[in-house]
Parts: sequence; structure tokens; C-alpha cells
Amino acid sequence: MWRRGNNEDKTEAYYIGLMNSVGYRKKDLAKPIIGVVNSWNDVNPGHKPLAELATYVKEGIWAAGGTPAEFIVPAPCDGMAQGSGMHYILPQRDLIAASIEAMVEAHGFDGLVFLCSCDKIIPGMLIAAARLDLPSIFLTAGAMLPHREGEREFVTSDLKEAIGKRNSGEIDEETFERWRYNLCASAGTCSMYGTANTMGAFLEAIGVAPFGSSTMLFCEAAKVRQARDVGERIVQLTKDKYKFSYFLNDASLANGIRHISATGGSTNAVLHTMALAIAMGSSLTLSQLDEIQASVPVIAKFKPSSEMNISDFHRAGGVPAVLYTIRDFLDLSVPLVMGGSLGEYLTNFKEPINRNVIHSIEEPLHKNGCFAILTGNLAPKGAVVKKSGVDPKMYYHEGPAVVFNSEEEVRDYLLSKKVKPGSVLVIRYEGPKGGPGMRELSIPAAMLVGMGLHKSVAMITDGRFSGATRGPCVGHIAPEAWVGGPLALVEDGDIIVIDLEKKLLEFRVSQEELELRKKNIRIPERKLKGILAAYRAGVGGAEQGAPWLYRKEFLENS
Repeated sequence: MWRRGNNEDKTEAYYIGLMNSVGYRKKDLAKPIIGVVNSWNDVNPGHKPLAELATYVKEGIWAAGGTPAEFIVPAPCDGMAQGSGMHYILPQRDLIAASIEAMVEAHGFDGLVFLCSCDKIIPGMLIAAARLDLPSIFLTAGAMLPHREGEREFVTSDLKEAIGKRNSGEIDEETFERWRYNLCASAGTCSMYGTANTMGAFLEAIGVAPFGSSTMLFCEAAKVRQARDVGERIVQLTKDKYKFSYFLNDASLANGIRHISATGGSTNAVLHTMALAIAMGSSLTLSQLDEIQASVPVIAKFKPSSEMNISDFHRAGGVPAVLYTIRDFLDLSVPLVMGGSLGEYLTNFKEPINRNVIHSIEEPLHKNGCFAILTGNLAPKGAVVKKSGVDPKMYYHEGPAVVFNSEEEVRDYLLSKKVKPGSVLVIRYEGPKGGPGMRELSIPAAMLVGMGLHKSVAMITDGRFSGATRGPCVGHIAPEAWVGGPLALVEDGDIIVIDLEKKLLEFRVSQEELELRKKNIRIPERKLKGILAAYRAGVGGAEQGAPWLYRKEFLENS
């Protein structure tokens, strides 16, 4: 695209006139025009601080000789959308990416600052940045304040588990009511290591966001200074014509995957990394991702997999401390958007590391990564489990299936207290097409933990689990039941085998019996309209990252 705002080009008169009408001067349009892609809104705690943060980013852009141009994109909250609203969450990842691509290409910005915080917004913006390949920097809002009672700090994941605790009688109604209104203590990203903070830390680890940005509190003065620095830096990157692909490539992507694994990150990160790889033009496969993540030990775990929250992570040294610890596994030559290379940064890293929080390589929490990518006759194309969040006693589990055709069915079952220890709860028709939208079953998973059943009952699904899920919860089963995947053939009482060490997910039913069952599959009737109908028609499988508007075949034919 030609340079917008060329005052010498008479055909640009319309553009210049319209930009003048919103306050831009002739000399402003001669500077690098930086799109400030803001996902601020009033109804998502992780994004509410971004209205103010954007003002400081724009101050930095003006100070460095650039011209900021802010626009807004949607930013749904996964937590608020639990249940029926969750159908619309994963589709928004690709919608956010597409809306950014369309806006930027239409207006011809020279560089971009992405302001984002939460589960689908960071991945959506990363996909857009990869597709646009303009000079770009990311900045997150910062973390929510934890809620403190006595010596213990509580965060959002504790509130989800409280549902199960109240149902089992472990806590009383007064405690439940107090927690309901106090555990989400402020704006900012939930102070647990769910998808939001996993992906925020991923931004730092791949070198496209300032260090410390994802783990510091949203209200720290350092966040204001950081925003101004980002504003100034993007102008220089734009003048120097550093494309986003200079920073995000296969090497930096692998570094990010290793950081996710070393810190016990979200299973959703697997989904988003695969989708990002497609947008980048990378040939990354799910099995290759498994090899990369398994190459590092787990050296830190945070809420809900431990008692430590994101503020504990920040005080212990944050993302830089993890990267310093696993530096021998990383490509240190990759550049950083804020300047220099990763190797140069880590050579000069002198901050103290709290080894009670971030363990050494010699004393890891787990070996061979935080995930297990399972395959077998129930998951021919793969399934994902957060191994570091599973009690070792459940690394091997064999039990009878209890089958549900929706999240609502399993929620009702859990509330009725009929769950038998040893069973495997099978939730199907919740995949990308079946749901549609591959809903997060985070509340059923948290209820399982809250009811004390996570050491005796497993849960498997073609849907997703929250990044904050712990326990023997296997998701992303592919192919999904809706397209005829083996999960559609499971019946109550079938013996399910989950083996995390051997990376197996199987059920013990003869081939003859399976052939008979194939003739009797009854897919639930779920009539759709609007966006969900379009999503079902176009979305790809979970093993590819559930790409929709950025499916590989679409990009290859473009």
C-alpha cells in the first residue's frame, strides 16, 4: 500500500481532509502513523486499565516524533462467558484478528502497538500482527490484586473451586458469599496462571513485549513508564522498518513454547500456538510442539497448580528469571523489540531469583515439560492434558465411562452428587464444530477439584479446559465427535485408559463392536444461525489450533 497522508499527492486530498476533521494536522500526517490497537472496555477486568494506559503510549509516540491513531477491538471475558456465552469466545479470536487486519489495511498505518491482556485477545492480536507483518509491539495491562484473608491470598481460580466446595459442604454459605464478592479484588488480569497470563508471559518470552509487563500489578507506576517507553520504541522500529517477522519466527516461537512449558502454562496455549503458526506460515505440527515443550523441565507452578499467584511470580524475578534459568535450552540470538538480543539481555541479568518460587534446572518440579500430547484409539489426531496439574497418582487411570453430550449435562450431574470414584466423565459434542466454539469446561473441572474428586475421577472432552484447570482433565480430543471422531462411539461403562507417561488415550472396545456402533451414531440437533453457523462451517480441527478465518488452506489459496 502507498504511504497514506502524502501532502504532495493530490489524490490523497480526501484522506487528508478526513484526518483533518478528527484533529490531525498537516505536519502530523508527515510523521509515522502508529495504530494503537486497544481492546479496552468496561466489562472485562483485564482490559479496563487499557483506556488510561493508551494515553501514556500515545504520549510516548508523540514524544518520539510519531502520530498515534487509536482504534478499539472487542475483548470478551472468558470467565463471564462461562456456559452458553462460551460458544462465542473462541470464534472471537479469529474475528479480532480479522477486524484488526481489515482496519489496518484500510487505513494504512505504518506501525502498531497492541494493547491486550486476556485469553483470546492476545492470540487474536498475535495472529493479526503475524499476518500484517508491520513494526509492532505488545503491551498488557498488568495483574489483578490478590485478595488476602489472614496469611492466605485468594485469586479467581479459588472462586471457581469454591462452587464445588460449597456444593460438598466444605465451606458455608457465609464464606461462599464473602468470596463471591471479594476474590476478584481489582481490575487487571486474574492473578493466576491461566491462559491470560500464560499468553502475556509468552509475549515477553518471544521478545515482542517489555519484560515484566505481564506480571506486574496493573496499578504500578512502572506500568506508566513502560507504556511511554513502548510508545517511543515503536516509532524507532517503524522508522527503521523492522517487520514483525524479524522478531517472531520459528526460533522465538520455540523459545515461547519452552517458557510456557517450564512454568506449567495453559493448555489453551497449545491451541493458540498452533493457530499462530499457521498465520506465520510456519510448518509447526502438534507432535513437534510436544517435542519442544518436553525438552525443558517444569521449574515453576502457580495458581491453581500451587499456592503462589502472579504477584509471587513477579517478585521472584518474573519471565526474565525463568528465561535465565532455562537459557541453555533457548535460542539466544533472537532479537527483542525493546532492543538487543535475548542473549545480551540475559548476560546482563543480575536480578535475584527466588528459588523457592522459580526452581533451578537441577531441582525441577517435573521433568520433560508440563503437557502431555496423547494419542490412541480415542484421539487419533491428538489430545492435550496439563500433566503438571495432575496428581501423580492419576498419571495412569483406568475406569468406566459416564457419557454426557453437553457441558450442561455434566454440570447437572456434578451438582447431584452422584459421581462415583474411579469413573471417567466423557463430555462430547463440545469441539470446535460440535459446540460450536469448543467451550471451556472450566467450571465442571473446578467443581471436580472443589468436591475432592480430582484424585479419583478423570474428565475427557473434545472441548477445552481453562488455562487455570488442574486435575486429570484431558481436552482437545481430535477428531471431535461431531465429525465422527471415536468419542462419538463411547458408551456408559466402556473402560477408558489414560496413561500420561506413555501418552495414550484409549477405550477398550472391540473393532466389531465399534463397527456396529458407527451405524447408530445420533448427533444432537443444534440449530444455528448467524456467526455460529458460519463458524461451524469453516472452523478447522483442534489439532491445528481450531483455525477459522486463518485456516491454512484459506491462506494458501489467497
